Amino acid sequence: MTDTSTTPAGEYEAQFGDYFALMKPRVMQLVVFTALVGMLAAPNSVHPVVGFASILFVAIGAGASGALNMWWDADIDAIMRRTQGRPIPSGRVQPGEALAIGVALSGMSVVMLGLAANLLAAGMLLFTILFYAVFYSMWLKRATPQNIVIGGAAGAFPPVIGWIIATGSFSVEAWLMFALIFMWTPPHFWALALFMRNDYDDAKVPMLTVTHGRRSTRRHILAYTVLLVILAVGTGFTTIGGPIYLVTAGVLNLLFLIGAFRIWKRDEDDSEADDFRVERKFFRLSLWYLFLHFGAILVEATLRGYGMGGW
Repeated sequence: MTDTSTTPAGEYEAQFGDYFALMKPRVMQLVVFTALVGMLAAPNSVHPVVGFASILFVAIGAGASGALNMWWDADIDAIMRRTQGRPIPSGRVQPGEALAIGVALSGMSVVMLGLAANLLAAGMLLFTILFYAVFYSMWLKRATPQNIVIGGAAGAFPPVIGWIIATGSFSVEAWLMFALIFMWTPPHFWALALFMRNDYDDAKVPMLTVTHGRRSTRRHILAYTVLLVILAVGTGFTTIGGPIYLVTAGVLNLLFLIGAFRIWKRDEDDSEADDFRVERKFFRLSLWYLFLHFGAILVEATLRGYGMGGW
């Protein structure tokens, strides 16, 4: 890997890894996984080649969204410690390159998904890209403390797209998977914001911790977690649920609720004293929470194909 610290300004030549990092690969992994689960949980089977191509184009669309987001947020990414190493603020990729890549990949992914799967899936992918890159990144993120609540919908659309790839239509089950991600997003990001508040303060991003304080954020985390628990456990009794999902959801949501309650109970002196240990633990659990829920949905769908999964 090229060392940019010794490269004169303007002479660094971006590497493949720099462009790949521009597309937020960790977010892409979640998008690919949840879209795949949505596709495989659907009642209609998809030809493996069609399925692989469709998920690939969904991944490219997610990467395009990430590139457009990094292009627009380059100014605040340069301020926040958590994001200073990203390709644009670190000088490894020029803003114009990021914009061109984002636009080109957006167009390609939508057109190719339409050809590989169906026009409704392509339309939903286009809507998702625009929602994240324009509605969330360019407006909500810097305009309201509810940014992550409303903007969280962008990350919740992939399983719906996956379902549409298989069926060509919407369904209650697809929107249940959407709701699971949508309700998980606020407590996940607010937990991060509790121990990263200074970053958002410095960048003047109106995260809830900045506009309403940490005490209010703790109450919001608990409230959203209670609603999430009801939704997640209730999903276990639907056609995409089953005994394996229900056991998984039961254990995870008990732990998640306990974690949210502990966050709600704590005051700032306790948190500062142990460097937000409880909040960091809750955030780490939230990373596994979504993966294991969708993993359980996938297991149920797989077993159902052999006449064993579900109710």
